[in-house]
Amino acid sequence: MKKILMILTSCVLISASGCKKYIDVNKNPNQPIDVAEAQILAPVELDISSSVFAGNVAVIAQEYMQVAALNQVAPNAGTYLMYNSDMDGDWTNLYVTCLNNLVTLNTKAVVDGKSNYAGIAKILTAYCLGTGTDLWGDIPYSQAFKGSANFTPVYDAQKDIYTNIQSLLDAGIADIAKAGTTTPAGDDYFYAGDMSKWTKLAYTLKARYYMHLTKATGYTAAAQAQLALTALTKGMQSNDDDFKMAYSGAAGAENPWQQNFISASTVVLANTFVNGFKTRNDPRLSVMVAPATATGLYTGLGEGLNTIGQLEEYSRPGDFYGAAGATNYVVNYSEALFIKAEATLITSGFATAAPVYQSAVSSHMTKLGISTTNAITYLATRVLTAANAEQLIIEEKQIANFLSLENYTDYRRTGYPVLPAVPNALSAVPRRVLYPEAEIISNPQPQQTAKLTDRLWWDVK
Repeated sequence: MKKILMILTSCVLISASGCKKYIDVNKNPNQPIDVAEAQILAPVELDISSSVFAGNVAVIAQEYMQVAALNQVAPNAGTYLMYNSDMDGDWTNLYVTCLNNLVTLNTKAVVDGKSNYAGIAKILTAYCLGTGTDLWGDIPYSQAFKGSANFTPVYDAQKDIYTNIQSLLDAGIADIAKAGTTTPAGDDYFYAGDMSKWTKLAYTLKARYYMHLTKATGYTAAAQAQLALTALTKGMQSNDDDFKMAYSGAAGAENPWQQNFISASTVVLANTFVNGFKTRNDPRLSVMVAPATATGLYTGLGEGLNTIGQLEEYSRPGDFYGAAGATNYVVNYSEALFIKAEATLITSGFATAAPVYQSAVSSHMTKLGISTTNAITYLATRVLTAANAEQLIIEEKQIANFLSLENYTDYRRTGYPVLPAVPNALSAVPRRVLYPEAEIISNPQPQQTAKLTDRLWWDVK
């Protein structure tokens, strides 16, 4: 009897042990259902730098701006060939990887009382929404991020998205002003937990998005410019405030623009961009542009060609922006100064804007290591007048904002720089990108019939 009891007891213990192991198997430690704020922030920041600021659609925008060119026979993206499916990855990066996780980060940070994380989440959400709406126009937001409760959110009007952007930035600033005791550290790749710089970024973004609406219906240039100037009093104050991400250059940690311009991509710098430095006698040429490895010359590739050349006969970005260990300047102090210069031009005229414009150019040259003497000599050839002020401000802004999607927005709202016609173009220069095929299939909306040449709400002739 004692033997039988021992056997039964052993079976029960084995059964219980087996059940526990079975349950543990279904709890994958590599797929947690809840993580701390730091584990959400770091990968989102990396994706914003690598896949939003420097992703596929960012490269295409450089082709539209004739900064980059494909060494491929036309038609191609540089002659405005695009399929809806071309945008699938960019939409997924923006919504699934970035916005969805930022909404989660904000919700969790609010519940946990970590106001600094909540503030960062809101500021980055505003940046991502701004990027998305300036590419596609109307996009989902107010009914999005509800999971199974709503798989087909309607699209918010771009005007409403802009209102949300400003509200998010204000709320992010307010969160940071609470001076919470928990701040990010190594998980904040941009500012390493320096909350004063996050606040400056938020005010600078407010100014950026105010200026986008200088021609929008229901807004006036003077009012938007004044709002921007007011915001900039609390915005970035020096190059040290740049919203940037450094890359180590190690395998798997290369700057994404270095990867975008590797030989396998067939992307090189365009001749319109490279020749502009020569025409202006711009001392930044040798820093921003690398000589072609085959010739040692600064040579760009033309857009829309019917033949292809040897990749090594064309220039790529110089090491400052294009090395494996280069830094991504997502939003920079020079942009803040150029926004101030443009806003001052609107409110007070070119003479008052001129010193701000000169400071903006100088701030970029200082960053690149250009001597003060060379900067002064260059600026003497780029003097603002009543006739050229807006053009020079935007052209110089786009040089200082090299590789930024913001340049495409500035081109559409101002018409500068004036770009030469692209041979074999399939249309006029696109005013937007197409909605992704995956979104059209899973969440059909009336806005998705938009064509590349359709203007966005703020893009007024």
